Amino acid sequence: MPVRSVPGAASVAEPQGRKLFAPSAARNSSAICDLLADAAPPQGCALELASGTGQHVIEYAARLPGLMWQPSEVDTIRRASIQAYADEAALTNIAPPIDLDATAPGWGADHAGQDLIVLVNLLHLISEGEARTLIREAAAALAPGGRFVIYGPFMRGGDLISEGDRAFHAAITEHDPETGYKDDTDVIGWLHAAGLELVQAVEMPANNLALVSQK
Repeated sequence: MPVRSVPGAASVAEPQGRKLFAPSAARNSSAICDLLADAAPPQGCALELASGTGQHVIEYAARLPGLMWQPSEVDTIRRASIQAYADEAALTNIAPPIDLDATAPGWGADHAGQDLIVLVNLLHLISEGEARTLIREAAAALAPGGRFVIYGPFMRGGDLISEGDRAFHAAITEHDPETGYKDDTDVIGWLHAAGLELVQAVEMPANNLALVSQK
């Protein structure tokens, strides 16, 4: 993934020793865990793309112990934070974080056989081309019947649905015109083009949306 700087509001993470703490991850963790408890397979291999600070994966692993979780992240400092959270949690179903660029072509074949792939709060921070590549590679990495869960802010039918969304989208695109909110209809089309079937679209707190698809 090209190294994209983002507006400060898009990626707030405060150092706490070896760990980083993102208030947004603390806020949305419970809701995402509830979604995964309903949508995820009960066991198998789970890959988290762009794991960020590591706050999410320890919650996923605790809530869904039948899945072996593989966090991934391109940033070295964030990988160290993920490992620090995993060490503290002392759960046996979290693998060491790997360096994986989810927007690069080819990684799907290298990580094939996934029963679940989770992506949280990234699509709006990358370009359309990068998003489409990410979705194609995720589809390639899934085992038959595997599920792909995308969570984050979206346009709905081409519209930004709140003042907060309009302001955040404007800040992102002003900072980098290639990025910004993706439209839910477009992303569903990209999922279908990659050979995935939409299972459900779930409205989430704070105007976020989760798209659950299956291979």
